[in-house]
Amino acid sequence: MSEQSKVSPARRRGLADEVADRIREAIFSGAYAPGEQLREVELSGEMDVSRGPVREALRVLEREGLVRCAWHRGTTVTTLSAEDVAELDSLRGALEDLAVREVIARASDEDLASVAKTADMMERAVDAHEMVRWDIAFHDAVFAAAGHRRLADAWDGIRCQVHLFLLTRIGRSTEGYLDCIPREHRELVAALRARDTDTALGLFATHRRHAVDVVTGTGTTDAS
Repeated sequence: MSEQSKVSPARRRGLADEVADRIREAIFSGAYAPGEQLREVELSGEMDVSRGPVREALRVLEREGLVRCAWHRGTTVTTLSAEDVAELDSLRGALEDLAVREVIARASDEDLASVAKTADMMERAVDAHEMVRWDIAFHDAVFAAAGHRRLADAWDGIRCQVHLFLLTRIGRSTEGYLDCIPREHRELVAALRARDTDTALGLFATHRRHAVDVVTGTGTTDAS
């Protein structure tokens, strides 16, 4: 083996990761709305860090689809276009259909209990942003219950964008949202527990379509 190292020295990236976590959390909490500009100078001042970790954190969030960087506009929180919504919905649907089939075929009763627990927690949500978090947690639990590692990795790749999509949904309307979402998810749980593939696939598709209809303005605002 050559004395020369085959890999370059590792760099500690803990601070940039922490900055990314804090900015991501601010986006998910609604502190930064879609389209809002994120300025490195202001962020570094607010978090008491240099601009380097902030710049690195924004690159992480750009890869996740949460922010967009353009030379003439700087960095802004992603605003989902109609094309973004259509692509995200079609990909999420393909992944979720496979997850549902895998859950029904393979999940244990304990796995399904974990899914049901997240649905139960929705009853405690005090506002729309908290409900969105539990909605994402529910779908996390479904993908975990599928027992398919690569499928879970694929979901993880779009998870933040789905969260942003749901934030866009509640930005359009929250009418009936807190009341309807727990009921919808109880129905999803019941179909999974019944191992009823056709019913479960239909309910999951309807659940997704409601949210898309609200975001695109093509349907009612009584569900997500």
